[in-house]
Amino acid sequence: MSSDQLGRLLMRAAPVFNAPIAALANSRHFGKLINRNITMLTYTGRRSGRTFSIPVSYRRCGNDIVIGVGMPEAKTWWRNFLNTGGPLSLHLDGADRAGHAVAKQDEKGRVTVTVRLAETQS
Repeated sequence: MSSDQLGRLLMRAAPVFNAPIAALANSRHFGKLINRNITMLTYTGRRSGRTFSIPVSYRRCGNDIVIGVGMPEAKTWWRNFLNTGGPLSLHLDGADRAGHAVAKQDEKGRVTVTVRLAETQS
């Protein structure tokens, strides 16, 4: 199986895995545990104009959120944030937070998406 075929297979299978993770993240029993490392990322596709929500693992670095994209060749969502990046929202600490994401791909093909969260109004 070529890497392109594997990528297409994974893209078709993603909803099968994403739906249960999203449900667990929203559950009363497992939500706190899951939400320590996983958040729901919501964005609008640049070409399609459709809104998508996907679970992603993340880590906090000050006011930034860093998302490492595993197997980036098999995924397309992060390409919406190349170059100057784009807006998105993340569900953090029980609330949706707006931010601006920029994706960078290194010389080895690894992809990191860095989200600068908008300031919250107190």
